[in-house]
Amino acid sequence: MKKLAVTVFFATFSLILIGLVIVMSASSTYSATKFDSSFHLFNSHLFRVGLGLVLMAAFSFIPYEYYKKFSKPAILSAALLLFITLLIAPQVKGAGRWLNLGFITIQPADIARLILIVHLAFLLEKKKDDIQDFKNGFLYLFIWVMIIAGLIFIQPNVSTAALIVVISLTMLYVGGAKLKHIFVSSASLIIAAGSFAMILPHSRKRILSFIGSFGDGGELNHQLKQGVLSLGSGGIFGVGIGNSRQSNLFLPEAYGDFIFAILGEETGFLGVVVVLLFYMVLFVAGILIAKKAKDKFGQMLAFGISFSVIIYAFVNAAVATGLFPTTGLALPFISYGGTSIIFLSASIGILMNIAIYNHATEKDKQKSKEAEMYNKTVIAVEDAR
Repeated sequence: MKKLAVTVFFATFSLILIGLVIVMSASSTYSATKFDSSFHLFNSHLFRVGLGLVLMAAFSFIPYEYYKKFSKPAILSAALLLFITLLIAPQVKGAGRWLNLGFITIQPADIARLILIVHLAFLLEKKKDDIQDFKNGFLYLFIWVMIIAGLIFIQPNVSTAALIVVISLTMLYVGGAKLKHIFVSSASLIIAAGSFAMILPHSRKRILSFIGSFGDGGELNHQLKQGVLSLGSGGIFGVGIGNSRQSNLFLPEAYGDFIFAILGEETGFLGVVVVLLFYMVLFVAGILIAKKAKDKFGQMLAFGISFSVIIYAFVNAAVATGLFPTTGLALPFISYGGTSIIFLSASIGILMNIAIYNHATEKDKQKSKEAEMYNKTVIAVEDAR
């Protein structure tokens, strides 16, 4: 288990280092144009990375079982924070998702996602005998999912809300919920969310634009078109770090949501494969940690964290390649960071602690067995005498 913790840290730290390099390259032109300094956005990202690494280290030393005590107060606080965001958050590009704390701007949805994973893991352990009962088990957990996802959805932040539902329902299924309950809930949410998404102007525009791109004469939107051009121009080996053309104000959000395209342009197909392999290593190590955890809470918490990272990475890559409509989701550990990289790093610290804690438990059990064997040997020798 200790080796798995090291593997998780190595994969995460590698992704963060790659992110630092690509953010510097992708943001330099925009920073110089808007802030008269090529390093402005990079320095901001570096601060968040540093804070994230501090939290990763701190959470890796906090026994994960402590979170059980604070699970319900934390989820209530997360819901309250999301509600406050709806009331006071300034509108940016038609959505109120961010709160300015002065020294940093936070996106409460990132905080709520991690807290919801912790709370669901706690409830799956607490109600493990009732989870297959729709009314007394499944519904109780699903209500929390609807509250958190619903508050995020109406910000509006459709893509984040949708992924939170996917992560949550996957956790419920792995935790023992019946597949028919998952399907019924999913179908109901898809109909309701789809209808509401078509009412919201910005989400309707993205969806219709994406659907229209498959029709006769349909074209990709400007951002997606530039992203695909960026990926295609990288070839096998890429054009080299710092040599991206699309980052010179051709590709909007080149350092953020579409940084995967700049990664492909500068490092080529090989660079993209390496990054995706790091995500896979992180996911597989997380699944093994979940499998070897001694309690249900640790198992579900490790699975939820691992799955949330891989699903965000998959969706971001799918958007950059034109498989999904534009979502506005960050590429984990690589995109220009806000609260995303900070709380993702904290969640990795929790994952590492699960591995370290269970490794220590295994060592204690081994020592106990050895002591027991020693005592039996001593008694057998004395009896023989």
